[in-house]
Amino acid sequence: ATTTDTADISPPAVRVRGLWKRFGEQIAVAGIDLDLPAGRFIGLVGPNGAGKTTTLSMVTGLLRPDSGEVEVAGRDVWRDPVDVKSRIGVLPEGLRLFERLSGRELLTYLGQLRGLPGEEVERRADQLLDVLDLSTAQHKLVIDYSTGMRKKIGLAAALLHNPEVLFLDEPFEGVDPVSAQTI
Repeated sequence: ATTTDTADISPPAVRVRGLWKRFGEQIAVAGIDLDLPAGRFIGLVGPNGAGKTTTLSMVTGLLRPDSGEVEVAGRDVWRDPVDVKSRIGVLPEGLRLFERLSGRELLTYLGQLRGLPGEEVERRADQLLDVLDLSTAQHKLVIDYSTGMRKKIGLAAALLHNPEVLFLDEPFEGVDPVSAQTI
């Protein structure tokens, strides 16, 4: 007889059971069940109107489902949304940024909002600006960034606190192919 060592099986990064959402008579999400493993890139694909963004909004605690359960990093999204939100990074579609700040100022501000120590914010900002090829534009106002640069600074903001789980909605929309390889 063979046995499975359950100590080697890690819990999923995201666990969804029976997720439903209606808007009036329109069913946007119909009973989704998902187990998404940690340490992997997972894509949710489908045609426009299939409920991808609605699902992502419910999984990240931005939209309350009509029914169903969502756990991220082993925690119930709707029982302890503050704890879950501290453990995730989100880059939503159509992200609005503080455009009158420079890229560095934006990351510093967001780090302060998250309560991160100043030295850690500076270290992480340096790393992310470098990796995302934004170092030369770090003192430029975000309003003057190209669409691809805005997507990159949004990604840096989502990664700033070193989240356990990262959610990206339309991550390559408006990003040129060379920059997409960096992201």
